[in-house]
Amino acid sequence: MPPKSVVAAWQVGTQRGVSLLESLSVGGLFVRTKEVLPLRSLIQVLIDLPVGQVRCRGIVRRTTERRGVAVQIIAMDPTDRARLFAEMTRLLLA
Repeated sequence: MPPKSVVAAWQVGTQRGVSLLESLSVGGLFVRTKEVLPLRSLIQVLIDLPVGQVRCRGIVRRTTERRGVAVQIIAMDPTDRARLFAEMTRLLLA
């Protein structure tokens, strides 16, 4: 689970937003938003972590009305994946 201050910018088609993350893993994340995003839509995400920014693409797998969306990560640059692993390791060892 990320610190409460981890922010993600996201885009689905022409719809954009900036939201807090509720959870984060190497395979997915839960974005807190009141916006309704279609299931199975492609989403681009930019996560602002202490170790640097991480960009990824994902698929909206679940929506919880007025709470947020669960996103499965499907693509990420190796450099961004290394940053995400570094942050996950830091959180696990803290």
